[in-house]
Amino acid sequence: MKIFLMGKDGQVGFALHKKLASLGEVIATNRNELNLENFDAIRAFIEKINPDIIINAAAYTDVDKAETETELARKLNTEAPKVLAEKASQFDIPMIHFSTDYVFDGLKNESYVETDKANPQTAYGKTKWEGEEAVRNHKKHIILRTSWVFSSRGQNFLKTILKLIQEKSSLNIVSDQKGAPTSADAIAEVTYKIVKTILNTPNFKDFGTYHAALKDEANWYEYACFVTDEAISLGLKTTMTSQDIKAISSDAYPTVAKRPINSRLDTTKIKKTFMLELPDWKAEVAAVIKLALINA
Repeated sequence: MKIFLMGKDGQVGFALHKKLASLGEVIATNRNELNLENFDAIRAFIEKINPDIIINAAAYTDVDKAETETELARKLNTEAPKVLAEKASQFDIPMIHFSTDYVFDGLKNESYVETDKANPQTAYGKTKWEGEEAVRNHKKHIILRTSWVFSSRGQNFLKTILKLIQEKSSLNIVSDQKGAPTSADAIAEVTYKIVKTILNTPNFKDFGTYHAALKDEANWYEYACFVTDEAISLGLKTTMTSQDIKAISSDAYPTVAKRPINSRLDTTKIKKTFMLELPDWKAEVAAVIKLALINA
């Protein structure tokens, strides 16, 4: 089994690279080894290695910068996945692609299901949605939408809070945006089980779009308070406590790109199809904080 993984240095890609090794030969690339803007190079690389499955964990993820670097975001989030899907179709092999809650407008009161209408409000969300549509042209696709990704590496909200509570005396954090913090390790575990299922199921039929997010929900304020309390309980020396964190509205913290008020993703479909049990976000956050403090 030969697995081609793009984006090995990102949060999800790094976790995937380690997790997939037991399933076969993993040929993983980063942007220095395979330029996502060079579509001919991507085609030639796939033809050279002749993989059995393509997993795309590479993307343009700077939500605010995408508003001005829209063409670059479109190249990485729409056009590169399109090339990958075309080669997967040519080779008649499965492809797994990661997407985001930003394909929705965030105005629904309940959690989003896979069939809800997309209505992205940002350049990032639009390019990710266009990438999804390109990947859907290949019949053997799995699209995994996730939200609020965190890990012990890279840039993410959890690591930002850990840094700030060692420097600041107080913080203002938005409390009217809801979602489920989701660890890169959990996404890697889900992906691993999907790949294993596809490989072990002759004539696998359950291709399509799935939501993958951890159990329960939070807003950014609750998330920040939990991170602070957990870090302090694990011995981190801080300059503030969760009592010094103030809940504010989105209007009080304007950003270049609009954030969805509701980022909750219903995971019923993926749990039933692949017989998965997704862990609670708090347990995953606690594990990552512990790891971050050990490696500090």
